[in-house]
Amino acid sequence: MKAATFNARAETVTDKPVFREAFKRSRCVIPASGYYEWQDTPDGKQPYYFTRRDGEPITIAGLWDTWCDKQAGETVKSCAMVITDANEFVAEVHDRMPVILEVDQFERWLSGSAGLEMLKPAANDVLQRWPVSRRVNSSRASDDDQTLIDLLPTNPSAVSASGLLL
Repeated sequence: MKAATFNARAETVTDKPVFREAFKRSRCVIPASGYYEWQDTPDGKQPYYFTRRDGEPITIAGLWDTWCDKQAGETVKSCAMVITDANEFVAEVHDRMPVILEVDQFERWLSGSAGLEMLKPAANDVLQRWPVSRRVNSSRASDDDQTLIDLLPTNPSAVSASGLLL
């Protein structure tokens, strides 16, 4: 794998050589507190933070595999999340979304007894979202900076040109 493959499209996961075998034999679940999507606006891309409305972690359908990095001579473990078309709620911001699994779907997904029928958008009432600072785009922002998921104020004068909260 010369290019990083973070996302596996649900509609091609059984056809693409890079994901086909993992779909058959190496599935995983990827827990997350939330995820970001960016919406094109006249002022540039605005990031939104998506999380579950019920406060539980989001659990994303994933695939994992091992491969050999020939340059480093190492075996690498990697994973990709499965993405699908957005539901109506997410589509207001972005056209794709991760496949979100519910607890009662974990075993069927992990065992491989479930197929493509499980790779659907979540119901419209599962997620919530809010706009966040454009600092999420900065390589200087710390990974554990909790303010990166804070609600962006609706008062534009409270935000600097760089997207920092004032």
